Amino acid sequence: LRYLKYTLDQYVENDYTVVYFHYGLKSLNKPSLKWLQTAYKEFDRKYVSKIFGLLFWFYSVLLSMIFKSLLTISFSFPRYKKNLKALYVVHPTNFIKILWNIFKPLISHKFGKKITYLNYLSDLREHLKYDQLNIPQEVIRHDENLRGKQKGRLPLVVKVPPPRPPLPTQQFGVSLQYIKDKNKGELIPPVMKETVSYLKRKGLQVEGLFRRSASIQTIKDVQKLYNQGKSVNFDDYHDIHIPAVILKTFLRELPQPLLTFECYDHILGITSVESSLRVSRCKQIIQGLPEHNYIVLKYLICFLHMVSQESIYNRMTASSLACVFGLNLIWPSKGTASLSALVPLNLFTELLIDFYTNIFNSRTVPGE
Repeated sequence: LRYLKYTLDQYVENDYTVVYFHYGLKSLNKPSLKWLQTAYKEFDRKYVSKIFGLLFWFYSVLLSMIFKSLLTISFSFPRYKKNLKALYVVHPTNFIKILWNIFKPLISHKFGKKITYLNYLSDLREHLKYDQLNIPQEVIRHDENLRGKQKGRLPLVVKVPPPRPPLPTQQFGVSLQYIKDKNKGELIPPVMKETVSYLKRKGLQVEGLFRRSASIQTIKDVQKLYNQGKSVNFDDYHDIHIPAVILKTFLRELPQPLLTFECYDHILGITSVESSLRVSRCKQIIQGLPEHNYIVLKYLICFLHMVSQESIYNRMTASSLACVFGLNLIWPSKGTASLSALVPLNLFTELLIDFYTNIFNSRTVPGE
């Protein structure tokens, strides 16, 4: 239980997605009703949100319908953290689907829209970066068996259509170089320039800036407008957190992280450097970035430094911003960052923000 709380601490303050693999739950490994009740009491309101009520429910319905009352209590909080983006339930049984329909009235419509059932692992590709998921081998084998049993024959080979070429106006999911080439050599991507500019004017003192979530559909709509080369007026949405989420999404959907794959191992080593030398080490790593990456990073960190200077109002210190932006600036080329990697990644980002002037003062860039 302590490990579960520790793990959740790394994620629940920011936007996060849960993938629940239902296969493997057996009488020998499923938690007891007593454990579930203990867990419910242990988690404070930060944890006992609708997501945990639901996950506990998935286990408990297999134990006893008595736990239904606890489910009702867990859904009774008037407000819960909005940072959960989606819950994907992979390999759900018919029993779970039936019970879901029975208890659906207990769950708000808004939260219910975040839940998606996926019968096969391949379905995850439509929603997440599948190659970055660490999926247990038992789940993979179970998925293969399910496909093999489908209609009593070997699984069909699904022909995946070739990816569509990006639009000339594409902003999300394409490289910095592509955006530069399609925007008359502009080094700062338009979506970044517009979101940063808007947030500078209207968001610097907003409490919880970058920590709050926004409507998934609205974010998709704004992305579509940008990708089609259409103008976006954030005033129309009456939500300062939309441009903040758009900025994070842009960074997260780059084909290669802004800090580049090559820097990943160097950044992980920051915790082994003596404290007094860490800023110098950060500076050294940053100096090795390609010029375009360096310019965009400097532009972004300059802005985040400004946000941190207003932390008395927005409560977003350099440390808080680092927790939000760390994994949006750097991730491994294969798989996902481990929990142990979060400490050095966030520390490195925090140092960039805190010591922006020192780290970025020696390398001149065009236009300065």
